[in-house]
Formats: sequence, C-alpha cells, structure tokens
Amino acid sequence: MASQNHHQLHFVLFPLMCPGHFIPMVDMAKLLAQHGVAVTVITTPLIAARFCQTINRATASGLPLQLLHLPFPSVAAGLPEGCESLEAIPSPNLIVNFFVAIDMLQQPFEQLFQLIEPKPSCMIADKHITWVVQTGRKFRLPTIIFDGMSCFTLLCTHNLHVSKVHESVSESEPFMLPGLPDTIEVTKSQLPLSTSSDSVVHNFLARVRAVEEEAYGTVVNSFENLEPRYITGFRKITERLWCIGPLSLCNKDNLDKAQRGNKASIDENQCLNWLDTQESGTVVYACLGTLSRLALPQLIELGSALELSKHPFVWVIQGGDKAEKIDKWMEEDGFEKRTNERGLIIRGWAPQVLILDHPAVGAFLTHCGWNSTLEGVCASVPMITWPQFEEQFFNEKLVVKVLETGVSVGAQATVNVLEEDNFAVLIKREAIKKAVDEVMDAGINGGERRKRARELGEMAKRAVEEGGSSYLNVRLLIQDVMQQLKDKGPNEDHNSS
Repeated sequence: MASQNHHQLHFVLFPLMCPGHFIPMVDMAKLLAQHGVAVTVITTPLIAARFCQTINRATASGLPLQLLHLPFPSVAAGLPEGCESLEAIPSPNLIVNFFVAIDMLQQPFEQLFQLIEPKPSCMIADKHITWVVQTGRKFRLPTIIFDGMSCFTLLCTHNLHVSKVHESVSESEPFMLPGLPDTIEVTKSQLPLSTSSDSVVHNFLARVRAVEEEAYGTVVNSFENLEPRYITGFRKITERLWCIGPLSLCNKDNLDKAQRGNKASIDENQCLNWLDTQESGTVVYACLGTLSRLALPQLIELGSALELSKHPFVWVIQGGDKAEKIDKWMEEDGFEKRTNERGLIIRGWAPQVLILDHPAVGAFLTHCGWNSTLEGVCASVPMITWPQFEEQFFNEKLVVKVLETGVSVGAQATVNVLEEDNFAVLIKREAIKKAVDEVMDAGINGGERRKRARELGEMAKRAVEEGGSSYLNVRLLIQDVMQQLKDKGPNEDHNSS
C-alpha cells in the first residue's frame, strides 16, 4: 500500500488482553503502518511473544512498527502466575481480578508512555481499558477507542440501554429490538452481559460508557457496504466513527495468515495439502472460538452431526482440561477412525484465515464472534451459526436475518463466558446436521445464499483497496489526527504534569 510517510505522526495502540480484541488491533497496527504512520503496540510479555515474528517480518519489510510490553500484574491481582489473557483465566470468578490487574497497569503504562520516541500523537485503546481517557487527558492527546464489535451490535446495545425495553419481559419471551431499520426479534436470555443488572457488571459497564462518551472518536472493524444502515444509525450517536475493516485483510502473506494471533497447532502446509485433496465448496469448517467451553456431551453431538452430514470437515477443538476425555471418546467410540478419510481434526489453534480462504471450504460453523464472522464474510463462505455468549446472538441476527448468508442451529440462550454449560446437551445432533444440510444445499436457496456470500466477500476486498471506503476512512483518521496536532501547536508538550 504505497502511501506517503507521515514522519511526524506516531500512533500508540493498547489492546485488551483477549484474542478477539488484540488480534484485530495488531492487524490495525500493520494497516496504519502500511499508510506510513509510525505505530507502537503496547501489550503484555506473553501476548508480545505471540506476535513478535509477525511484527519482525513487518519491520523487516520497512514498516514503521514496534512492539513494547509491560509486565502484567497477574499474581498481585489474585490471578495465577502467567495468566495474561482472558482465555487463560481458569474460572469465570476470576474475571473481576483480571480487570483489577488491568487497572493496576495505568501507572506503569504512563511511565513507559513518557519514554516513547518519537512523542506519541494519538492513542488508540480498547474501550474496556477504562483509564485510557484519563491518560489521554494527562498527555493532552486525542484518545480514540477501538470497539471489537459490529455497528449492528453497537446500535442494538445502545438502543437497549436507552429504551430498557428488555427489563419488562421474561427470559424466553421474544421482543423486538427498538429503533432498527430491520425487524429483529430476540429474547432476554440471548442478550449480552451489557444488559445485565448485576451490580459489579453494571458498575464496570458504566465506566466503559464514560470512556465512550469522553473518547475523541471510535474505530470499528467493519466496512460501509456490510451494514450501511447500522453504520448510519450509529453515526448519529457517536460524533467521529471510522470503519476501517475488515482488518484481517491487511495480511497478504500466507505466513502472516497462518500465524495470525498464535502459532497454529497444526502445520499449515499439512492443513492446506489436506484441503487440496477435497472438491471445491464441499468442506465444512467447524470452529467455535478460543473461549468456547462446550461440555463433552455437547461436543459429542457436534462431532456426530459432522459425521452424519457426510460432508468432509475440518473440526477445531479447544480441548483444554477436557482434552483427555475427548481423545478417550474418539478412540472408544471409533469416531476418528470412521471419519479419518473425510475429517481433519485440529486440537488447539487453527490457521483460520488460511482455511476459510481455501476453495474447498463451502461452509463455516461458527460461534459468531465478530472476528470470525468477518473472516467468514471475507472468504465468501456462508455460515452455520451457533452463538455462545456476549454479543454473538446479535452477530447471528446480522448474518441470518440482515445479510441472509447463514442458517442458525437454534441456540436459545447465552452461556457464561469461560464456563462450561451445565446442561448436558443444548443443541441436538439432528438440529446441527439440519443447519449444515441447509447451508450446503445445492438447490435454489443454497445457491442464493452462496451468491450473497460471494458478493459480500468481493465488497470486503474492495473496501480495503486503494479508493475503497475503508482505505479512505484510514486516510480520514490520519488527516484528523494531523489536524489535531496542528491545532495544538508545535510548542505544546504532551508530557503535562
């Protein structure tokens, strides 16, 4: 991406320590550097280790990009040693401790910030790090927040917060989301934590909203043609909004795609070679994200559905402490033996962008995390939707009802993040297989769905190309920050006392 160098501009990026947040922000760092801006990413040592190869390749190619890290106070906050990312937390009870640790980072962050050269001209930080606007105020810098969600979700959440319509309905009673351009029905049991009445959650979210209100603007990983009416709706709420996605498309190199977020637990060539043996559009790729905690009986239903579907499949399993039990089931049941010819099982981190981009993949069974949803969109792959928690039910509504590129397995309620669902089986194999069959259907409906998915994928790629909407929004963001610097004047030191 040939862009002029803005030598005087230096953006500091500070992502939340959670894969769904730091992966797109590292992509954003590369994207801004490709536009000629000097960029520093600040994170924790373990997360920095996950990205150092990618960043080193970027700097070797001439991009003005650096990675700095701050020790994460895990033990001081009551977390296990080395617990530096949300997916590493052993129990949902410790999520509060995790955010206590993040609060403890403010002072060391500011000390490091003062030493960074050249002087930062702007900070882009995750909105869930709630002290960043104070730090921005202290250093007299524009603080822009990154939100790892869609504008569809941001508008839904805002309208619920204002209308409080959900407070007067029962858990399972369908109601209409207010103030949207489409008719979208949900139940209270499908709503994200942001609508919770729990006092700890409520207080934390009040702090997040204060960050949203004070921030100079918001950067979103989306693009204008994906959700135009929802972007327009959200622009009425937030004064400055830059949609600069899909951020994953800044990775052109296969190695960058393979190592995006973490080193894959399978050799990417082995994975691609296996996909090369399959016919175009026949493979179901099933991955329910890094935070998924399906109980063993539910995992068995998913595996059985993939087997019953008769389609070749790639199944990513985040085994964690259940790995042994899963392996035992596969061996005793004979699952892996029976599906060996047409199934590839990946235990751990998968090179998802590479897999989705492969022409053999015809459907994506997903938890509807926003990064995964966008990666599916970019790859022109229709989706089988199985939301788990947080805003994932909103993303499902966008995919199934608005974009019409997906089919739901029929999940009815959120499960607690990091907590194994307590019900033995929430979704039966027959329901999963039915959704798989519908998406893989060669008839008119399936064909129309694939056509829409293909068109969206083409739009996504055009958005980030020179002259595309996301490309232009990155330019506007850079120009806005440059204007802020000019208005501030050359003699105003950002290190105010």
